[in-house]
Amino acid sequence: MACTSLAAVPRTSSIATVGPGAARTLQASRPPQPWRHCTHRRASRRLHVAATATPAPSKSSSTAAAAGQQQAAQQQAPQQQAEYERLTQGDAFAELVQMAVAADPSLAQRAASSAAGPSLASSALPLSNKPYWLRQKAAQGERFDYLKQQMGGLKLATVCEEAQCPNIGECWNGGAEGIGTATIMLLGDTCTRGCRFCAVNTSQAPPPPDPLEPEHTAQAVAGWGVGYVVLTSVDRDDLPDGGAEHFAATVRGIKAAAPSILVECLTPDFRGDLAAVRHLAASGLDVFAHNIETVDRLQRRVRDPRANYIQSMEVLAAAKGQAGVYTKSSIMLGLGETDDEIIDTMVDLRGVGVDILTLGQYLQPTPHHLPVTDYVTPEKFDYWRKYGEEVIGFRYVASGPLVRSSYRAGEFFTEAMIEGDRRQRAQQQQQQGTQQAQQQAQQQAQQVVQIGGVQVQVPEL
Repeated sequence: MACTSLAAVPRTSSIATVGPGAARTLQASRPPQPWRHCTHRRASRRLHVAATATPAPSKSSSTAAAAGQQQAAQQQAPQQQAEYERLTQGDAFAELVQMAVAADPSLAQRAASSAAGPSLASSALPLSNKPYWLRQKAAQGERFDYLKQQMGGLKLATVCEEAQCPNIGECWNGGAEGIGTATIMLLGDTCTRGCRFCAVNTSQAPPPPDPLEPEHTAQAVAGWGVGYVVLTSVDRDDLPDGGAEHFAATVRGIKAAAPSILVECLTPDFRGDLAAVRHLAASGLDVFAHNIETVDRLQRRVRDPRANYIQSMEVLAAAKGQAGVYTKSSIMLGLGETDDEIIDTMVDLRGVGVDILTLGQYLQPTPHHLPVTDYVTPEKFDYWRKYGEEVIGFRYVASGPLVRSSYRAGEFFTEAMIEGDRRQRAQQQQQQGTQQAQQQAQQQAQQVVQIGGVQVQVPEL
């Protein structure tokens, strides 16, 4: 676990911003890295392990043992070959297969998957090795059933279901607050891209969008009685604007039905069409979210080739150009990224004005998706939260193994942050208005006097 002391790290850094037409490279002077002060501790631990390890056997004893093992193997070889031939002929082999399947029913399914083709999971960590902090109870409950039924009745899809989110039970049931939240997925449930981490269906020609979806979404959200809603979508490269107007129409519908609801849009990159980005950012939404997903080096391995690091940074920069809009992004950990690369990505995101960052553990949705490289501990996630807020300067960082870009705990904090900022701005405007009124009153204050029988107004002394 990395050292969590931040005292030695300056709170500011020189960051290069990125916007439309900017150079195709991102450069930033990264702040010093606090965990490098712990190098001598790691070296000490390695020396201690080396000193207490079991001594290696001598060369002569190793040679004698190897010779004995080889002789025993030669004696057993004929017996093993005869047993193999017996088992692979006739009914004996079929009986062996039946016994194996009876002992482990999953063998049949795994064999079928292997016959279908190679899997990306050859180097994946086994499910049995998943840490205890990633194990969730099956989604159930009255609130969960109610939302599932309502979504189906209005023909609305949720990314919670399509992306197999591990937090679906917690979010839909509402947790301790009793307020359920769900992330509505617009523009259908079929994506035109094939990112290797995502479980959403893909097709080059998905069905056309439902023209009534914005109306149905506004109707559903207004009936929930929530204060914060997240809209997201699949990539729709088949549409002229990537679905930006469909997004914007949904936002306008929600704001018309319930003006007090805060709306977050978790968007695709619209193929880098910054005019579409600005159009959506000006629709009345409160938070514009677009996920960078992973560090620069892993972009081609993790995301569809039509997505890239610079394009996503430019999307976030364009959205931030809309006054009053908060921007947000997310990074998955556990795909083979390094600490230095995580810091570089944080610096770049803050450089384009991102206010809110989420970090979560990547989980392999199926054996045909990218394998998990490593499981990040809750302590390391907490370290990144502190680093992002205290060193990089994000307004808020939600960081944890099960945190996702639309995570209910983060939504509650974001809602409180936005409402707090609005109250502060309102108070400042009120104070400025009062001061201006007082100044105008002083300038306009006059005294009426009689000069030659004529009333004349002169400034009050």
